[in-house]
Amino acid sequence: MTFTRKSLIAAASAAIFPAAVSAEAIMQINSSLPEGSFAHVFLLEYETRLEAAAPGEIDVQIFMSNTLGKEEDVLQGLGFGTHQASLSASAVSQINTRTSIFDLPYLFEDRAAVQTFIDSPAGEMLADGFDGTGMVLAAMWDNGFRQITNNVRPIVTPADLDGLKIRTPTNRQRVEMFNTLGANATPLSFGEVYSALDQGTIDGQENPANVVDTAKLFEVQGYMSLSNHVYLPTFLVIGEPFLASLDEELRATVISVAEEVAPWSFEWGETTDTETIAALANKIEVNEIDFAAFQSAAAPLYESPTFVDVIGEDMIAATKTALGIE
Repeated sequence: MTFTRKSLIAAASAAIFPAAVSAEAIMQINSSLPEGSFAHVFLLEYETRLEAAAPGEIDVQIFMSNTLGKEEDVLQGLGFGTHQASLSASAVSQINTRTSIFDLPYLFEDRAAVQTFIDSPAGEMLADGFDGTGMVLAAMWDNGFRQITNNVRPIVTPADLDGLKIRTPTNRQRVEMFNTLGANATPLSFGEVYSALDQGTIDGQENPANVVDTAKLFEVQGYMSLSNHVYLPTFLVIGEPFLASLDEELRATVISVAEEVAPWSFEWGETTDTETIAALANKIEVNEIDFAAFQSAAAPLYESPTFVDVIGEDMIAATKTALGIE
């Protein structure tokens, strides 16, 4: 059976799904990030709220640091029923290309703009992009604005990136972005980043400040430049086979609680970002960038086929409308 967000919401008032077993359901959720990360905090909050909303009906089990397998394999397994849920970020763009809207640089000014997008027709269009993939988008939670770290020099202007090997996620949009800005983009899965930095295989990487802290990247990096080049949320995606095993009321609760966690995650992220950057300043040299110079250097990407052909002109147009961008 194929699910969509609309069908899951409708399930609360219409018996359109098969009956499920009455035993307590086990929901295993994978994340590539470590214990103590923002992803772990959000999943623990979700676990607490969901088990309280459906006492004795569901047991949420959290697996950090890709304990259940490589992130890409887990995502593929959602549709096959070998895995149940994943809290992922960049990796979902390989499954739903509309999520690559978040790879357009300097699109979101702040978290309020992100929440405006999520609640808009553009946000619904993005969620509909998961239809037919074997998984459903339950909610988008915070992740944060991404910053650049490296071992060579502070990054103030795009010229400072020239020749630096900067790790990016394994998606073409982020690779083109950093190549356009002058770096030598080097795609790697997140699990390889710390050792690659430690061994000097790469010079730097880009991630939210919280990841720099919890993954201890400051141990193998000398500089963090507050570039805020991309905002990327985390996507809580749930496999359709797992959803099919739940009764309709529990299915609706699984989704509604995920949505309830979203605004809380953005508030937590805003506060934690400020605190984390202040704390990291004692462990790694932190500097501001020339925002206008980076924005100008990145402007051609809005017309690049790598972005437009993948994201879709309709998705870009709907997002600009939602955000009031001319």
